Order: sequence, then C-alpha cells, then structure tokens
Amino acid sequence: MRWLARLIRDAVLPPAVLLILVAVIWDRVVVAYDLKPYLLPRPGLVAQSLWQNPLKLLGAIRYTGAAAVCGLALSLVAGTVVSFAFSQSRWLRSAGYPYALFLQTVPIVAIAPLLVYWCGQGFQSVVLTAFIISLFPIIAGGTAGLLSVDPDLVDLFRLHNATRWQMLWKLQSPNAVPALCTGVKTSCGLAVVGAVVGEYFAGMVGHQNGLGYLIQFHIAGLKMADLFADVLASTALTVAMFAVVSLTTSLILERWYDAPADHRP
Repeated sequence: MRWLARLIRDAVLPPAVLLILVAVIWDRVVVAYDLKPYLLPRPGLVAQSLWQNPLKLLGAIRYTGAAAVCGLALSLVAGTVVSFAFSQSRWLRSAGYPYALFLQTVPIVAIAPLLVYWCGQGFQSVVLTAFIISLFPIIAGGTAGLLSVDPDLVDLFRLHNATRWQMLWKLQSPNAVPALCTGVKTSCGLAVVGAVVGEYFAGMVGHQNGLGYLIQFHIAGLKMADLFADVLASTALTVAMFAVVSLTTSLILERWYDAPADHRP
C-alpha cells in the first residue's frame, strides 16, 4: 500500500489543497463584491448543480469522451503513417509539413462549422473536429523521433548492408517511441477540446448531447452555476484521459527500454 499512500501524497493531496484554497478565495470575492449569480456563482451553487444533475453530466461526459477517444485514435493512426512518410522523403516532408502545421494554426472554431456543414450534425463531425486538432502534435513528435537517430547507429546499420525498411523498423521506429508518446499525451487534451468545440456547433443529435452542447445551452440561459459545472466536468474528462494515456505510455516505455526509472523519457 505504500504506492497508494505515495500517490495520494504526491498526486492527489496537492491539487485538492489548491482547489479548496481557490474555492475559499472565490467564495470570499463573490461575497465581498456582492456579485450576482448570473455573473459569478458561489462555489456552493456549482457544487449544488453537480449534485443535482449527476446522470446528465455523466451522460455528456460519456458522449464527449467517446468522440475525443475516437478522434485521438484516428490522429494516432494517421499521424504515425504521415510521420513514416515524412521520415522517408525529404521532398515530401518539405512539401507536406507546412500543411500539417496549418491544422495547428487555423482556429478550430473556424473549421468546426465547416465540418458540420459538410458532414452534417452528428457524432462524425465531432470526431473529425477532435481528429484535426489533435493530429499535428503526433506528426511533429513522430517525425522528430524518426529523424533524430544517432548517426553512429545509422553508419553501423549501413555497414551491415541494412535495407531502408530494416533501418526504419529496427532503428528509427524504436527511437521514435518516446517522442510519439509525448505527442499522444499532448494530443489527448486537444482531442477533448476539439470534441467540445465540435459539439458546440453540432448541437444535440436525437437524445444525445455532449458537454459542448450543455455549455452552449447554459450560456444562452445565463445559468452560470450549471456552466461552471460543465467546465469542471470537461476538466475532469481531460484529466482522466491524460492520466490513462500517461499510464499507458509509461508502461510502454518501461517495457520498451531497460533503463532506470529516473532516466526514462
């Protein structure tokens, strides 16, 4: 049970203490300046909203989380394939990398309405939005990892007449794993952002509604306590996805590399 005590001490207790401190300061500011609930609700009202609508929020988290996971999975597959292609052709990398960067620089709020217009309202538009916004970090990380191989190792492989495929599979790919894992950890948070933005424009489909739709609905009704509850639910979803991805990548790197824990990427 030592690992559990250490986890609580290092990973759970500090954020919890900070959250309580922020909530106390938040509450005192609202009381001191006599702020109306439609401007800034007290933390107690937000907690009441969370307590009164748990099933609704859990359903929205499930819908948004499913879209974010699907978008992240698509970006992982597509980003890895593109990274392999970029690593094998300098011309292709020079021609295609600016367009990959374009996906990161164009505001997602400008792309999401187009996707909804082209693909229609529904789960597919939300997934595509999450996919687009989470793709570039994986391309960047994978490409950098594939190209940052030790030149001495490259010479060693060439000395033994290794083919391009053998160098890619046995040298470049293992070297790219840490950078690719870092890219996935960055992209998992972006996938949630993309899913929420996509739902904001796609709206509710049938009886399914995600966090983005709830945020839009509560903003329109000036229901600030419910809005803050939606934001907290979105944050919890992002933290949960990041924790799962971080644990998965740690297990992958632990099995992939025989290195001391303090020196693992």
